[in-house]
Amino acid sequence: MSSHQPVTIIMIEDDEGHARLIEKNIRRAGVNNPVRHFVEGTAAVEFLFNSPEGPTHNGPALVLLDLNLPDMSGTDILIRMKEENSPLRRTPVVVLTTTDDKMEIERCYDLGANVYITKPVEYESFAQAIRQLGLFISVIQVPEPEIEA
Repeated sequence: MSSHQPVTIIMIEDDEGHARLIEKNIRRAGVNNPVRHFVEGTAAVEFLFNSPEGPTHNGPALVLLDLNLPDMSGTDILIRMKEENSPLRRTPVVVLTTTDDKMEIERCYDLGANVYITKPVEYESFAQAIRQLGLFISVIQVPEPEIEA
């Protein structure tokens, strides 16, 4: 495996407007990494763990995870990714959701989320938060997934 593969940003977000806003503002922050967008958790989990192009088989990723998905909870995806024997347990997960409930925030960190961002309701605040996230993405180090022997 190449030692410096670009980190794929996997965005799991069912709101198309939010998804466009997130990608546009990540790009505005100068982040040119490939972005794969999923509107359903089931398809995202399939990609994460089983797709030949997915991070389990094809290099590092960063996951932007909405908790409120139509088909499954984002929390369930987080649990699967961070399980002890998961090849993706070190993959950074940024929870990006409208929920600002203290218990939910604590639970996500307990489950292994790396960052928890509450989506501001107001457009410009949201855009600004995502640009700052883009700057964060441009500087963090992301480990390769563990490949099973």
